[in-house]
Amino acid sequence: MLNWSQEQLAKRSNLGLSTVRNFEAGRTLPVHNNLAAIRTALESAGVEFIGETGVTLRGGSSVN
Repeated sequence: MLNWSQEQLAKRSNLGLSTVRNFEAGRTLPVHNNLAAIRTALESAGVEFIGETGVTLRGGSSVN
């Protein structure tokens, strides 16, 4: 949706790159604080979470 690289997501959420890589690869589950930081970074960029499975970009279409 945002076309962010893993590096951009890590930087914007103030996490280590390895944390983002391991989460995206399914090697680890992020601890609550890291997941909250990722969500906050995405929401700050305009991503809106809809229920448990949907997301939309402000001004865009939703994705389930």
